[in-house]
Amino acid sequence: MSATALKLVPMIDFVIEYYSHEGYADLHTLNLMNNYANFLRLPLALNMFVPVDRSGNILKEPKSFDSWKSLAHNQIIDDEDQTELNEYKAYQKAKDKCLFGDFKVAYNGFSVVRIVASYDHNVELSFSKTENIFQGFNTVESLIRFDEIFLTKAALKKIGLKI
Repeated sequence: MSATALKLVPMIDFVIEYYSHEGYADLHTLNLMNNYANFLRLPLALNMFVPVDRSGNILKEPKSFDSWKSLAHNQIIDDEDQTELNEYKAYQKAKDKCLFGDFKVAYNGFSVVRIVASYDHNVELSFSKTENIFQGFNTVESLIRFDEIFLTKAALKKIGLKI
């Protein structure tokens, strides 16, 4: 599958793109089409875009997170660093579950969270904390109106694509 598979596309484009490279429709291909259709129907949730805890609260990126990610993970860590390590691991685990890449919190108020794509601030979504829904967007498919929404490894795995 080409690089266009790494971003959200309409179902018709997905089928044509995939079929043009495969040339035939076997059981795997049909299963993949079904997976993508079901993916497009998923109701949107905040954890698809930004790391959240088990209660759905947005996790703040730990201090020096980028530096921490680049360190070898086989270092011996003493008990004083254990709390910080758990914070890093919890954040990374939540981030790995996000289906759409490179979103950041632009505003986190009492009742509304506004998120934007770091690569294009015109890709902006507002999430109502009181109603627990996105305003104006209800399914993954509704995001197709944006030119570029990038899929993460977690999304590709959910669809059944290997990268």
